[in-house]
Amino acid sequence: MKIAYDFHIHSCLSPCGDGDMTPQNIVNMAKIMGYDAIALTDHNTSGNCEAVMKAGKEIGLTVIPGMELCTTEEVHIVCLFPDIENAKNFSDYVYSTLPPVKNKPQIFGEQIYMNENDEITGTEEKLLITASGISCAKVVSIVTEHGGICYPAHIDRSSFSILSNLGMIDESFGFNCAEIYDLSKETELKEKHPYLKELKIISDSDAHYLEKMRLPDNCYIDIAKNTIEEIFNHLNK
Repeated sequence: MKIAYDFHIHSCLSPCGDGDMTPQNIVNMAKIMGYDAIALTDHNTSGNCEAVMKAGKEIGLTVIPGMELCTTEEVHIVCLFPDIENAKNFSDYVYSTLPPVKNKPQIFGEQIYMNENDEITGTEEKLLITASGISCAKVVSIVTEHGGICYPAHIDRSSFSILSNLGMIDESFGFNCAEIYDLSKETELKEKHPYLKELKIISDSDAHYLEKMRLPDNCYIDIAKNTIEEIFNHLNK
C-alpha cells in the first residue's frame, strides 16, 4: 500500500516553532492534507511526542516519536523511534549533553509543553537549539542503541546540513537514508556526491508553521501496512 508521509515536523516546543503548532493542530492539518503517517521532530527533544501521538491515534493518523538532533558539528539529524519509551530515553540522554544555556523567549521564542488536548503543561527553560554532545560519527550507533533510526536532514540546504557543514557524507557514519527538502536537486546532488546513490532518499517539510506543512505530492512510500515497524523496515532497506 502507498502511504503519504512527512517525517520532519516541529511543534511549539521548538523555540522556532510557531505557537499554532499544537498537537491537535498538527495532526488535524496532516489529516486534512491527506497524510497517513507523520513524525514529530522538535529540536533536541521528544517532549511533545506523546501528546501528538495520542492526538493522532484519535483520528487514525500514525505518529512516530522523534527529534531533530543538532550534532556537535551543528549538523541536523532526524531521529525516529519505534515507541515513546525509547524516544524519551534518547531525549533524556540528549538533554544531558546540551550546554546549560537558558532560553531567552524574546529572542529565540517560547518552548511550550502541551498535552493531547492542546493544554499547556509547562515550558522548557534550557535552550533547545544548541549543539548536543553527539557527533556525526557516533549518532547512528547511539540512536540504534535506543532502538531508533536516523538520517541527515535537509542535505540540500546551505546551513545546518551535513553537506554544508562537513562537505560530504562519510560512508563510515553508517546512514541508510538521507533527506532532501527540494527533490528537484536530487540528481545534481547525486552527481556531486555519488555515495548518495546508495542511500534511500526521502523528502519532508521541516514545517515550523502550519502553513509550511506542504501537500504530499512526492512524499509516498510503498509498505505492507501503515505501522511504525513497516516504516522502519522501509527506511532501513
